[in-house]
Amino acid sequence: MSEYLSLSDCDVIGFDLDHTLCRYHLKETSRLIYESFTRFLVEHKGYDKDLLNLTPADWDFCFKGLVVDLDDGNLVKLAEDGTVLRATHGTNDLSTEEIIKHYGPKREWKHYNSLNTSFTRSAKYYYYDNYFDLPGALLCGRVVDMLNKRGKEVNSDFWKDMVAAIDHNYNTSAFKEDAGTYFPSVKRDPGRYLQPCSDSVKAWLRSMKNAGKVLLLITTSHGDYCRLICEHILGKDFEELFDVIITNALKPGFFSLVPQQRPFRTLVNDVEESEGLPSLDKPGWYSQGNWPHLHQLLKTMTGKPEPKVVYFGDSMRSDMYPASSFGKWETVMVVEEMEGEGVPRANQAQAEPTEKKGKFEAQGMKAPSAASEQWGSYFVDAYGGGGGDQESQKLTWCCHCIHQYSAMAIPSVEHIADLPLDYKFPRFSPDKPCTTGYYPRPPDSLLKRCQSLS
Repeated sequence: MSEYLSLSDCDVIGFDLDHTLCRYHLKETSRLIYESFTRFLVEHKGYDKDLLNLTPADWDFCFKGLVVDLDDGNLVKLAEDGTVLRATHGTNDLSTEEIIKHYGPKREWKHYNSLNTSFTRSAKYYYYDNYFDLPGALLCGRVVDMLNKRGKEVNSDFWKDMVAAIDHNYNTSAFKEDAGTYFPSVKRDPGRYLQPCSDSVKAWLRSMKNAGKVLLLITTSHGDYCRLICEHILGKDFEELFDVIITNALKPGFFSLVPQQRPFRTLVNDVEESEGLPSLDKPGWYSQGNWPHLHQLLKTMTGKPEPKVVYFGDSMRSDMYPASSFGKWETVMVVEEMEGEGVPRANQAQAEPTEKKGKFEAQGMKAPSAASEQWGSYFVDAYGGGGGDQESQKLTWCCHCIHQYSAMAIPSVEHIADLPLDYKFPRFSPDKPCTTGYYPRPPDSLLKRCQSLS
C-alpha cells in the first residue's frame, strides 16, 4: 500500500451527509437535540422538569467517545488498551481511588473487547460516537444524578426511556408528521442549524465528477430530511452532483448484512416502495440497501473488477469501521475535534451566525467539539496507575480507532476542497509517528505527546 492517499487514484468518492458534507452549527443543534430528548422524558415519561434547565457550563460534560455503563450509570473515557482514563457517576467525577474500586487496580473496563472488536450495540453499554446522540450523554448523566438524589436505584431501566426519546425524535415518519421537537425546528429555520457548503466545496465536487469519478452519497437520514439538508447546503440542483444517492442506509448494517436482509428500494416522492429490488442495475436515488449490491453497480459503472473507493464519514461505528472492515474501502474521517486543538477553521465565515448568538454564547457555552475541562482531550490523556506510579500520556481509544480504521483525518471537507485532486496525503501507518495522517496538521495534544516521547 502506498504511503500516500490521492483522490486522483480513486474511481469512486463517497460521502456521509450529516457532520461530513453537511456541517451543523453545533451549539444550536446540540441545544435543540437535548431539548427534544428531554421534553419527551418530561412530557411522556413523567421525569423532573428541572432536566430542561441547563447552564452554559453544563455543556462542558458533552464529549464525544464516552461510553455509558447501563448497569450502574457510570460514564467512562477509555484508553487505547481499554483502561479507564476518567469516569463519572452521572455527571460527578470519580476519583482515582473510586475508579480503582469500580474497575480494579488495572482499571480495566470489562466490555472493552466486545466494543473494540465489533462496535455493535449492547444491552450493557452505549457508545456516544456522533453529534446526533451526543447531547444524550449529558442528559443521561443528569438523569442518573436525579435518580441518585431521589434515592432510586440506578439500573438499565432508565435507558429504555432514553431509547424511546431518541426514537420519538428521529423515527421514520417524524419528519413528515412534524413529530417530536427536532425535525419541526430544523424545517422552520434550517439556516439556524445547517451551514451551507462553501463555493469551493461545490466546485470540488464538480471537479471530481468532471474528472470521471463516480460520486456517492450514503446517509442514514431519510429521503425527506436528506432533501431538505442538501437543498439548503448545496442548492436545488444537488442531485446533479451525485451519481448514486442512498438514504435510510441504516449504517453500519448497510456494510455488514447480506443483501437478503436489506434489499435496496426505490423511492416515489421520498417514500419507500414496499418491494425490495433483486439487484441495483443503474445509478439513481435509492433507500436502504447493502454493500454487495452497490459494489456490483460500481463495478459496472467504472468498468473495473475492483473499483477503488474512498469514503468520507464522521462516525467510527457507522462509517469508518464498517466501510474499511466489510467494504474494504479507503476511509477519511472527519474529526471536528481537531479544530478544538489548534487546527484553524478552514473558513472563518462558517462560524456560528452572530445574530443567533444568545445568552449561551455570551456566557460561554463550550462547543461539543472543543476539549472539555472535565474530560480533557479527545486524542490523548494522562494516566497514572495510582499508588505513586509515574504518570504517562496514553492515546485515547477514539484516537487509536482513527489510526486503525481510517487512512487519514481532517477537521472538515472544507480543509481540502481547494487542493488539486492529485494532492498526496500522508496516511496513518503503524511505522510512522502517530501524528502522521492528520491534515492540515495534528492536534496539539498529539504533537505534545510525540515531543515528550522523542
